[in-house]
Amino acid sequence: MLGALVVTGLTTAACAYLWHTDPHRPGQLLPRCPFNVMTGLLCPACGGTRMAYDLLHGDLSAAFHDNAALLVLGVPLAAYVGGRLLYEGLRGRRYRVRPRTRTLAVGLAVAAVWGVVRNVTG
Repeated sequence: MLGALVVTGLTTAACAYLWHTDPHRPGQLLPRCPFNVMTGLLCPACGGTRMAYDLLHGDLSAAFHDNAALLVLGVPLAAYVGGRLLYEGLRGRRYRVRPRTRTLAVGLAVAAVWGVVRNVTG
């Protein structure tokens, strides 16, 4: 239970900071994508911070523009895993995420295709 409280507290603090820090404006104190810094290309998760900011402010169309794949695939997956962690934790059980090899391969393939599409189409 302590772990869940710590994660919830840190997530709340991060969301509160992001609420007041617009990543669309330059000069904000937010981390840059290391892949983008080194290569100049967009990784599959680039735009995730801007997407989270837009979701916090209720702007779904801007969030979709920032990173469509992460919004459509990543947010529901995170909600499912977070919900399962919470549900099992409240029942006194531990939930371990154990994706199968095929699931990991599909996820990696989707991320690779999305990364290529993002950089080719601009």
